[in-house]
This record gives sequence, C-alpha cells and structure tokens, in this order.
Amino acid sequence: MTLDLPLALGGLLVGIIVGLTGMGGGALMTPMLVFFFGADPLTAISSDLVASFVMKPAGAFVHLRNKTVNLGLVRLLVVGSVPAAFFGAWFISQQPRGADLDALLKTLLGLALLVAAGGLVLRALYQMWQNALPLGEGAARPSRPEVVLRPVPTIILGAVAGFIVGITSVGSGSIVIVVLLLIYPGLKASSLVGTDLTQAIPLVGAAALGHVLFGSFSAPITVSLLIGAIPGAFIGAQISSRAPGGVIRRALAVLLLASGLRLLGLSTEAVLLVAVAALVGGSLAWVVIRRTVRLRRTTTSGGIGTGESDVARESSAAPS
Repeated sequence: MTLDLPLALGGLLVGIIVGLTGMGGGALMTPMLVFFFGADPLTAISSDLVASFVMKPAGAFVHLRNKTVNLGLVRLLVVGSVPAAFFGAWFISQQPRGADLDALLKTLLGLALLVAAGGLVLRALYQMWQNALPLGEGAARPSRPEVVLRPVPTIILGAVAGFIVGITSVGSGSIVIVVLLLIYPGLKASSLVGTDLTQAIPLVGAAALGHVLFGSFSAPITVSLLIGAIPGAFIGAQISSRAPGGVIRRALAVLLLASGLRLLGLSTEAVLLVAVAALVGGSLAWVVIRRTVRLRRTTTSGGIGTGESDVARESSAAPS
C-alpha cells in the first residue's frame, strides 16, 4: 500500500480545521475527495466514515476524562443513531450503481452540506443571544447541574442524524449539536461538545461498518487521509486556544454553502457569486447583530464596569 501524498496533505488540512472548530470533518473531507481527487461519491463517503471513526475517540476521551459528557444523553442518542446509521449504509448500497446513484449521492450530499452550513450559523446566533457575546462563542451561562432528559425527541434526533450520516457521512456533529442546543438549552457548552463527540463514536462506527460491509470502502484512500488527518487534528486542537474560532466557523459556513451548491449542479460562476454575496452580506449582518448584542449587554449591565470585562469576555470568546 503506497502513500498518496496529496491525499495526506488534504487530510492534514481537514484535520487542522476539525481540531480548530470541532466540526467539519465529513462535511469537508467527502467533497474534497469528490472534487479534487475524482473519487466517486460512494467511495468518498465510505472512506471518509472509516477515517472519521478513527479520528473521533481522541477528543471524546478528553471530555470523558474531564467528566464533561452527559452519558444519559449519549445513551438516548445511540439508541436511535446506531441502527439508523447502519440502515442508511445498507439502504444506499442497495441502489443500482452507476451515474444515477452518483447523481443521487451528490444531491443528498449537497443538501446535507447546506444543512451543515445553516447549522453553523444557527449555532453561532443561538450562543450569541443566549450569552450576550458579540462573537457568538464562549461558555454557556451557568445552568442547573441536572439536565432533564427528553427521551422521545432525543431518540428521534439520533435516528434522523444517524440515517443522514449513513448515506452522506455528514451530520454527526453539524446537525446533532445544533438540535441539542434547542432541545436542551440549559446544557453547558463543555457538556454539549463532549456529549456530541462521544455519541458520534458509535454513530460513525455503525455507519462505517455498514459501508465496509456494503459500500465502496477504499483502504489506500483511508490510510492516506489518516496519515495527514490525525496529526492535523492534534495541531488544530493545540492552536485552537489562540485562533479566532468564530471567524473560522463563519468562513467554514461559506465554504460548506459553496460546496453544497456546486454538488447540486450550480455552475462555478454562480457558486462564486453566491459565496461572495454570503461573505459580504453575512459580514454586514454580523456587524449589525454584534452592535445589537453589545447594546443589549450594556443595557443589562447598566453601563457600569463593562470596559475590561468586555475585552476579557471577547478574548475568551474568540478561540472557542
């Protein structure tokens, strides 16, 4: 088995982004394999899932050691996600191979990327308004130590996310973490991330097993990706405390939007125009929202003693 250096470098780049943001592995790696390395969509999805399964445990182990994982939530999510992910892998393998399947997978992957991009934006907006932080990042407000579990919506969330991951490889973080914010607004930020990372291991594992058995898994592609992605994720995690995480996530949202539209068949010119419009329009909208949040925070605090605390709060918010 020979090392594919360009693939390893691509894996390194994706790994760094995952380490910096905690999101974007499947959403970046699968389109990269399709667009830049000419892999057919099913092979890209299968190989990406196996690579992601190897990458996931490191981050989850850190959260388990720090006790920032809600194991009750993990169990409920796994009840829905594991069988659904395996079924998704089996379901897509039953479709006749050929141009029609490739077109279907590109459409599904494009839609999943658009959902992931929207999820990044909603997550930032939600955290901004919840915490009154102008960069939309940072720790959650103090909450009750006990989170009341809601079994039915949580299991449904796990099943929907599992099925989407099984057929597209996208969504184990992008979708789950956003919906968890809505279902459990009192969940602490650290527990939110830790729970999402931990539940993603059996989810991605089930999807990866399904694709190894039924899909189009490529060992050479996966190994080359991992050689770059594993150190990349470590590097990204190490520098995440210094990098402007909020800015990176917004850039990632534009990248996912552009990739999704391209997979849905839009021309390169149209995708470029939409990406530029999203970047410019989103930046202008962000300025307005930041000013509104600053005004809200100043009004709440009465305008007293906000100078140094604002700087400290924003500096702590940026890396996330």
